[in-house]
Amino acid sequence: MRVLTVFFGIFIGLVGVSTILAAELKWWQTASFYQIYPRSFKDSDGDGVGDLKGITHQLPYLKEIGVTATWLSPIFTSPMADFGYDVANLTEIDPTFGTMEDFEALIAKAKAIGIKIILDFVPNHTSDECEWFIKSAAKDPEYKDFYVWHPGKIVNGVRQPPTNWISVFRGSMWTWHEGRQEYYLHQFLAKQPDLNYRNPKVMEAMKDVFRFWLRRGAAGFRVDAVPHTFEIQPDAQGNYPDEPRNPSVNDPEDYMYYDHVYTTNQPETIDMVYQLREVLEEMDAELGGEERIIMTEAYAPLEVLMEYYGNATHKGAQIPFNFELISNIQKDSNAYQYDEFINNWLSHMPEGEAANWVMGNHDKSRFSSRLGEDRIDIINMLLLTLPGCSITYNGDEIGMTDVWISWEDTIDPQACQSNPQEYERLTRDPVRTPFQWNDDKFAGFTDGTSTWLPVSDNYKMVNVKRERGITRSHLNVYKQVRNLRDEPAFQRGQTETKALNENVLAIKRYLGGQPTYLVLLNLNDNVEVVNLNAAFSGLTHQLEYVVVTDRSPKYTGAMTYADSVVMMPKDAIILKTVA
Repeated sequence: MRVLTVFFGIFIGLVGVSTILAAELKWWQTASFYQIYPRSFKDSDGDGVGDLKGITHQLPYLKEIGVTATWLSPIFTSPMADFGYDVANLTEIDPTFGTMEDFEALIAKAKAIGIKIILDFVPNHTSDECEWFIKSAAKDPEYKDFYVWHPGKIVNGVRQPPTNWISVFRGSMWTWHEGRQEYYLHQFLAKQPDLNYRNPKVMEAMKDVFRFWLRRGAAGFRVDAVPHTFEIQPDAQGNYPDEPRNPSVNDPEDYMYYDHVYTTNQPETIDMVYQLREVLEEMDAELGGEERIIMTEAYAPLEVLMEYYGNATHKGAQIPFNFELISNIQKDSNAYQYDEFINNWLSHMPEGEAANWVMGNHDKSRFSSRLGEDRIDIINMLLLTLPGCSITYNGDEIGMTDVWISWEDTIDPQACQSNPQEYERLTRDPVRTPFQWNDDKFAGFTDGTSTWLPVSDNYKMVNVKRERGITRSHLNVYKQVRNLRDEPAFQRGQTETKALNENVLAIKRYLGGQPTYLVLLNLNDNVEVVNLNAAFSGLTHQLEYVVVTDRSPKYTGAMTYADSVVMMPKDAIILKTVA
């Protein structure tokens, strides 16, 4: 058994948890976050692409499902080579999504109904159409060193890129610029040149971007691709080392052909996060109100990720994304493995910090497709009942699935730079398809005549309107569990997780003077009878069902005995102790 105590603000140990006051919790520590991919959420003008007015119109839905804050994938001016992650102007709204007035209206309505808006901040690179890059290529004195430039090397009389580094999107990380007569670095697309953070002016410019949006009402930022922001320091001659070969990959154009020891997770990336947190604290003092936050996207070793939280002298990101589950859980994973990856994060997390849980985003196949549609309620229940904050990707609450898209119709640049044999492994289009609101044409996403990506064929059965009317639909189960998160045991209580056997994972949430809750997840196809008294102490003889799914023959309010709880295949239930 692993006993894990949730820490909020101060270390309180295993005793005295019930003395924590709700006022000591910061808003984000037990928040329900919701990621919106703006192109696909709601189209207000009929052009087949989602926009800010569409998001504003659907804010009441977010309130309905208990969202505390929503983070928006990039909405800034962009040529859309990577659908917004190639930013040409960091302080403008792209016309695809609307205007600055539309953004201000979104902020105002969100504030009125109690939802915070988090923006996606892309620090690693800009678009090659950004004014900064154009000036840098022209060797403007102010911007000459804003990006990473190199003359290359001469081999047998031929100029070549300075290193063997491979881009995330395949091919060399270096592209020759005819005007400047040098190569520039791009860890992603050639149209996404990397900024040079070894130039302090770059860091100051990006801090100003933070200030700009915070003053316009943003509650914080999701910081994209943090591990890529620094490369190794060049030597005295300005040269970089080649990266070592990864023998398990045979395609020389593939990103994983080399081990990226010199282009990711450099020590300076942590300091950059600390500096950005200082800007947030500066703006908290200037603007007042509730604390503004940073959510960092970093795929890195666990010990590195824990540094993102901060240390004794520096505050870091409040929410370094926890990718333990999304990266490691497979369709055949058993309860012991779930328990291992959950506790891996909790046991490494610094004292005083809050956990977070992620199983879906715009870059990964939907968990319903990865793990099975019969595990949708299991995964949503898991995310919403573990300690800390939950992060839901839009559509996962209703059970949306990946949509197969042919090579001819693929538009994701990560896939388009590959080939018909490899693209399905690389494409992110299937997880970015339009949100399914109802059973009208195009699932109610648009009133137009087309959509930027196809709507799923299952939209008549999987949509918000239909699921609202079904008691045990994925949507209504999600809402019931989310409402349960407001209970003191979930807000401020302790947590025990345990694999009761290979198939059943159990989570106990408890707080002195409050009912104890047992979350039981049967991951596989066996009927299971579990003895909770043998697994956990302090339970009452009888337990009450408070949340059930359509897998269970029981109903809310029914009773069961703690020593013989019956679970059907792929069942997910929540029980509580009774006085």
